[in-house]
Parts: sequence; structure tokens; C-alpha cells
Amino acid sequence: MPTPRRQPAAPELASDADFPALKQLVIQQTGHFYYSDKDQLLWERLLRRFRQTGSANSAAYLRRLQDPQAGDDEWAALAAEITIGETFFFRYAEQFAALRQTILPDLLRQNCGQRSLRLWSAGCANGAEPYSLAILLRQLLGDAVPEWRLSVLGTDLNEDALRQARLGLSSRWSLRGQPVEQLEQDFEPADQGRRWLLRPQHRALVQFRRHNLLSLLDNSAPLELNEFDLILCRNVLIYFHPDTVQALVRAMAARLRPGGWLLLGHAEPNPSFAHFLQVVELPGTVAYRRAPLPDVTSPPGPPAATATEALPALTPAPPGPPPRRPAPALLPVPPSDAASTLPALAGTMAVQARAAADRGDLDTAARACRAALDAAPTVAALHQLDGLVARAQGRVDDAEAAFRRAIYLKRDFAMAHYQLGLLLLDEGRRAEGRRALAAAARLVTAWPGGTLLEEGDGMTARQLHAGVRLQLDALGDRVG
Repeated sequence: MPTPRRQPAAPELASDADFPALKQLVIQQTGHFYYSDKDQLLWERLLRRFRQTGSANSAAYLRRLQDPQAGDDEWAALAAEITIGETFFFRYAEQFAALRQTILPDLLRQNCGQRSLRLWSAGCANGAEPYSLAILLRQLLGDAVPEWRLSVLGTDLNEDALRQARLGLSSRWSLRGQPVEQLEQDFEPADQGRRWLLRPQHRALVQFRRHNLLSLLDNSAPLELNEFDLILCRNVLIYFHPDTVQALVRAMAARLRPGGWLLLGHAEPNPSFAHFLQVVELPGTVAYRRAPLPDVTSPPGPPAATATEALPALTPAPPGPPPRRPAPALLPVPPSDAASTLPALAGTMAVQARAAADRGDLDTAARACRAALDAAPTVAALHQLDGLVARAQGRVDDAEAAFRRAIYLKRDFAMAHYQLGLLLLDEGRRAEGRRALAAAARLVTAWPGGTLLEEGDGMTARQLHAGVRLQLDALGDRVG
């Protein structure tokens, strides 16, 4: 019987002399300055491509990237590997609240004459962000949707992610935090309930294109990337050098219509952007806006009152950096957890679990969760993550047990109570579900409304309380 061929041993970073040259080329080609001081993280991602392509080391992989036949496809595959596609529907609740309450109503008023709206989600990954915008537009316009020309464009460097996005299929992981009642309005169950298919009326509003943001800087960007009313570029700029970020934001600002809006990720705003965009402070977030055109039809003097006066003042920023926003309050860490720092291995495995879940590889995510818990079995947040992955896999009993372990380890873990309540309601266990949701509501009532909840993916205490209230009202209960 022939002996099976053994895979060659993976090269070691310390002994790979050509890694610095490969790293320099990757950063130069992709703009991902994020990896300039993260050799080990980049190495781990490169090793996956080494194994896939049979490359023995960095020198062999460099030859593949420079190969006229295979190079373009390999650059696309590598870009997908080194980009962390963390995204889910209605991510960062405070920004979607700003979109619902301020930004989109303002744009609808601005464009009520021509009745057209163009939105761009740059770095859209699996499509959750542009699809969330489509759902929100339909909610705001209602029966008037056919009267408007609506266009939502999603772009990303990762062609595999775009192929998934076009299908409109989402795992329960990408829809975490969304109650079943809301899902059924906008999605249809698929794959025996393991996934959800976005309804066709929402998918029809969104188109997807492969695009490298760096093309905005060398005049190679498609002509269609222009005249947008709203651009979302969230958690993409973290990869780039600060100088590149400055140039990219300027380029995106130039592609906004007058009065158009720009939203960035929470960690990405920079005071220098105020030199070419108006800074708009909104509850829980900051937005940017291109100055509207002056109203040349109005006579000199004070302008007449309009509906837009309900918006925050949009005066140009004064010279110099704008006032610093106070950081949102963070949930205090109980003394029992304060001395417990997450071991390095557990932290690495938790990051890998989230990344695997985001790309739909729930089996890998589950294994990474178990490895993280083996390294740090008393960290409540890891049990919460394990529960979310188990629920996305349809392992209801395991998910329930994980959420209950998280609560046992940390009694005031509001999101664990909340997710347990949603799970129990979905399983038809109404009385237990109501109790878990009510417990979550009681916890957050004592906290400032703007408190960001641990493992809440941007959800605040106020938003969780409102969500619980809606749930319990639907069940005929009340929450204080």
C-alpha cells in the first residue's frame, strides 16, 4: 500500500529571509499599512496562501504573485485573506439610528424634487451593510419607493465575499441580535432554517462591484463612482497609512454631491477632516457632510424656516481642530474581572473565531471558541461568543448552555441575558424568554443611556432597553 504523501512542514517566520520583501510588496500593493507592525499576524495569513498554492516559502510565493499567468488571481485571493471582513446587519446601532433619524430624512428632503438617491457602501464584505441600507430606505419611504430612483452600490476587494453578497443569503451569525419577528419581515428561511434569504424587493436595490479603494488616488476609479448622496466607509481605513487615509477621505468627499454625507468607523474620524468636510455631532456618533450649494433663489437676509432646521447646525468648522468629543461611557468592569487579563492564546483564538464566523466558516469558529475557552474558561465574554456561534450553527441546547455559563460568571452581563431571551422566545419558551429579557432591561436601566454594552457590537443601554420594551410589549408584558 503506497505511503501517503506528507505535506511539507510550514516554514518558520524567523528563518524566512524573504519575508521582509514579501511584506513590503503586500503593503505597497494593497495599501494595508495595518500590517506594518504585525509580522506574526501577517505571517499566519500568508501561511494559508502558502498551503493553498504549494509555495514552500516567501520566495516561492513572491514568484507566484509576480507570475504573469497566476499573479492577478493570487493577488485577489491574498487580498481576501488579509482583510478582516467583520460585518453584520445593522452593525453599530447608533450610526443606523443616525441614518434613520437624521441623515436619510435629510437626503430625502434634499432630493424630493428629482426623487433619486445614490448610496455607496465601500468595503461591503458580505453585503450586510448595503442590504441594511436597502431595508432602511424601504422602511422610510414605504409605498413611495416606486416613485424614486434608488441605487445602493456595494464594493469590496474580495471577490469571494462579493459572490456571497450577491446571493443574499445570511447565517444566523450575521443576523445576531435581530429577533425572529423582525427577520421574517425582511428575510425568508432557507436551508431548513440554517440560513436566511433577503427578500427580493431589498436585493433589487443593491448592486455589487469589485473595487480597490486605492484607485481613487490614481485616477483609475470607474466614472460611476461619483455623485453620491451618502458614502459609508466603515472599518476599512484602519488598514491604511495615515497619509493614505487623509487622501482617501478627500477623494471620497470629492465624490459626494453637495449636501452629501460620509460615515466612517468609530475609530477612524480625524480632526483634520474638518478642513474639507463639515463635522456633524449626532447622538453616539460623528458624521461628515459636504457643504450644500447656496440657495441662489433666496433673497438676501435671514433664510426662511425649513424642516431641515431640526438638524444639527451645519456651519463650517473653524480653523484648527474641532472640539474633542467626549468618549462614550463604557460599562464598568466588575472587580472580579478586573485582575483577569485575557491570555494571549485566548485572545488570538477569539479573533479567529469571529473572523471565521464572519466568512461563514462556523465549524472553524466553533473550534476556535473551544480553544479560547480551554485557555481562559472563566472569561464570560468567551462563553457569550461560543453561544452566538452555537446558535448560528443551530445547536440550540449548546447555545443556551453557553449563555447561561456567561451569566453565571458575570451576573450583570446584559447582552448574555438578552441573547438568552431571544433564543428562548425563538424556541417557544415564552415565560423563560420574557424573564431573561426583563433581566437585561432591569440591568441597563441603572446605567447611563449612552453606555456601550460589553459584547454589544455598538449597542447602547438605551437601545437595548428600547428593544426589550418592544419585545415585551408584543408579548403583552410591560417593562419599566
